Amino acid sequence: MFRNLFKTAWRNIFNNKFYTFINIAGLTIGLVIGLFILLWVQDELSFDRFNKQADNIYKIGIVGGTGPTRQIFNNIIAPVVPFAKNEIPDVKDGFRINNAGETPIKYKDQVFLEKQLAFTDPAFFSMLDFHLIDGNAKKPFPDNNSVVITQSTAKKYFGNAEPVGKVITIDKFSFTVTGIIKDGPTNSSFNYKLLAPIGFYNHIVYVAHTTAYNDVRVPSMDADWGQFNFETYLLLKPGADIHLLEKNLQRIHERQKPDDAPVPYLAQPLLQMHLYKADGTDNGISTVRIFALVALLILIVASINYVNLSTARSILRAKEVSMRKIIGASKMQLFMQFIVETTLLFMMASILAITIMYLLLPAFNDFSGKQLTLNISNYHIWECIGTALIATLAASSIYPALLLSSFEPLKALKGKITASISNVGFRRVLVIVQFTVSIVLIIGTLIIGNQLKYIRNKNLGYDKENTLSFNIREDMVKHYDAIRADLLKQPGVLAVARSGNNIVHYDSWTGDNDWEGKPVNSNLLFHPVVTDQNFIPFFKMKIASGRNFSGLAADSMNYIINEAAAKAMGLKDPVGKQMRVWKNKGTIIGVVKDFHFNSLRQKIEPLVMLYDPKQAWRVYIKTTGKDASNAIIAAQKIWKKYNTQQVPISYAFLDDDYNKLYNTEQHTASLFNLFSAITITLSCLGLFGLATYTAQVKTREIGIRKVFGASIVRIVALLATEFMLLVVIALFIAVPVSWYAMNKWLLDFAYRTNIQWWLFAVAGVGAIAIAFITISVQSIKAALANPTKSLRNE
Repeated sequence: MFRNLFKTAWRNIFNNKFYTFINIAGLTIGLVIGLFILLWVQDELSFDRFNKQADNIYKIGIVGGTGPTRQIFNNIIAPVVPFAKNEIPDVKDGFRINNAGETPIKYKDQVFLEKQLAFTDPAFFSMLDFHLIDGNAKKPFPDNNSVVITQSTAKKYFGNAEPVGKVITIDKFSFTVTGIIKDGPTNSSFNYKLLAPIGFYNHIVYVAHTTAYNDVRVPSMDADWGQFNFETYLLLKPGADIHLLEKNLQRIHERQKPDDAPVPYLAQPLLQMHLYKADGTDNGISTVRIFALVALLILIVASINYVNLSTARSILRAKEVSMRKIIGASKMQLFMQFIVETTLLFMMASILAITIMYLLLPAFNDFSGKQLTLNISNYHIWECIGTALIATLAASSIYPALLLSSFEPLKALKGKITASISNVGFRRVLVIVQFTVSIVLIIGTLIIGNQLKYIRNKNLGYDKENTLSFNIREDMVKHYDAIRADLLKQPGVLAVARSGNNIVHYDSWTGDNDWEGKPVNSNLLFHPVVTDQNFIPFFKMKIASGRNFSGLAADSMNYIINEAAAKAMGLKDPVGKQMRVWKNKGTIIGVVKDFHFNSLRQKIEPLVMLYDPKQAWRVYIKTTGKDASNAIIAAQKIWKKYNTQQVPISYAFLDDDYNKLYNTEQHTASLFNLFSAITITLSCLGLFGLATYTAQVKTREIGIRKVFGASIVRIVALLATEFMLLVVIALFIAVPVSWYAMNKWLLDFAYRTNIQWWLFAVAGVGAIAIAFITISVQSIKAALANPTKSLRNE
């Protein structure tokens, strides 16, 4: 029986090559895009799940500040881990991470700049599934000058040579490679290439850099409750009370440093780190949900497309079905015949879709900013693909099979089934759904693009155009005046300045401050920024009141704050007021107008500028634009001249740094463009199928109208009016849905564009125009047909 069903299905598919091509094309396109999005969603939701103990690992944060300066510190103090292990029974273990940032690594004559070096505790390897494949797993760091590296890093540094035992230089210190770990999965929050012991950081880096900022010398980072430099993770016993843990951590902190009270703690599950903020608010989960919904809708639209094309051709198969019934075929046999036919066609589309996915995967990764793989041994991938394929097959096959197997044979043979088949209410609903989805995606694309345009053109309060920046090393700081003089001699270099941070993104905070008139129990947080006297004029910032730094040594006792800081401090006239930051007491000499030093997702926060040239390691070069290449060459020459170590320069333009803040939005916009194009294409295929069906049903009517003198325009209007009404209905549904969804998306930005009415108009007109062109192709063909032939056939 099955063999007969298969042969019949195969014959019907290949006897109708045009419709088979359209069906397979529609299903394949829908499957490719829908499955790509589902793989993207799966990758986002699977972050860090490869760790077997992930359910019991928590990242610890601290809430600081109040009101507009409330901030959750993801980097906290070092003592939390040892105190928690000693005093809280539910804590089994813990580790800290200090990200070293961009660091030069030297092996023999080779020098590498690494951005993925971190100092950590040995528990990193026991809590997370980064097991050593070479080295002592029980003691990964035999001493403070040990380092564990990944397989790819070992290959990069040493080629095919045995890596364990090799000595590399990190900055200016020697480290011995004592362990090798496999490269972690891309969907991990811990993508480090080199891991060094936290003990080295404590004894060498910490003591050297903290003495200058403390009134009393602290012997160890484990006794310092003021430096927020460490990501902290705790492994808890199963079933531990998280709220009790947070209260106990707060109690310990306030006991050790009463001045900080109150100090609320937050424990964030490891598995929520990627998509949620520490307080549980959205940090990407809404985007994942939107993409999952879009994938589902695209698969539904592909199914609708197939249903419309199948039912549009149902009238042509009515007599075939009736003859089969007359000679004894049961309704179930006919139902199974059409199910087998759809399944066969769907299998062809599925094989083609998976093949195309393999071919297009690199392009999709570039497009989406992901590193997805189609690993045939990963059952999660086949679980995702299999579920989507089965669900889409069911949605595509059941309704057409029921319709085609339900014809009454006598009516079909007499040509009296037209009225029942022309009851296309269900298909009208499907078309409305298709175009509603299409228009929502088009509107979403326009609004996202408008917001990105707003971000690019927003006045940031400083001039970032044609500005090159790079970090100078510690041994170069003392030569800064000579470096600046050399740069200013270069053609095309207009100005040079420096600061201790990259102006595009300030991520440091301090609550260790005081000022004249500070309210009791105020816990105001500032972004501290080290600058020189050239910084404000270099970026064309405006002074609201007071003056700039003069460049004299006395400026080390002076401060400049921004307008947001003055407002948060409650000072109407802050110039001349006394202020303290850390242990340094000084005077506020100026207020700079607010400027954006972080993503536009955030409001401008309080900032204080300090004059401390020795800590200003970021150099900025303003060029004429056309001479930017000359400025790069000059910077490279000066770097070689004043840099005592063979470390390559790493530079960037501020425009590029700024754009990187919005990589997620850029990829979202690109994907929405793709979604919109694919969905409107599939919707048009479905509409084409329905227009084909209607033209077939109304063949006799069209012939009679032409005989009585109806023009082509009137016949096109006859066929198109109903469809255009469906698209207009879809537009009215799509507008409020898209406004609600995109308004929620824009709420993530503190500074955002308004949703303009013309965006909806453009989307609506575009959708209507595309639909009309699609319908007109078939309508004009029907209107041009010879009426005598159509009437003779009738």
